[in-house]
Amino acid sequence: METRVWRQPDGKPVSCLEKIKVLNQNIQEIEGLCADALEDGVLMGCDAEQIKAALHELIESLAVPHASGK
Repeated sequence: METRVWRQPDGKPVSCLEKIKVLNQNIQEIEGLCADALEDGVLMGCDAEQIKAALHELIESLAVPHASGK
């Protein structure tokens, strides 16, 4: 897995190691869930590209919590 630099809205890197650890763990968990969903769908005879597209749509539709009104 690539080393990701987590950034604040102003572009500065997140420096808190605990925050970085939590963010990386969250991504690993999401990756596992997505892989499981893709595998399940393919095993049930669904088109892999359609499942991937649905996962992309899901991510794109997420609302940003606590977004500032800047």
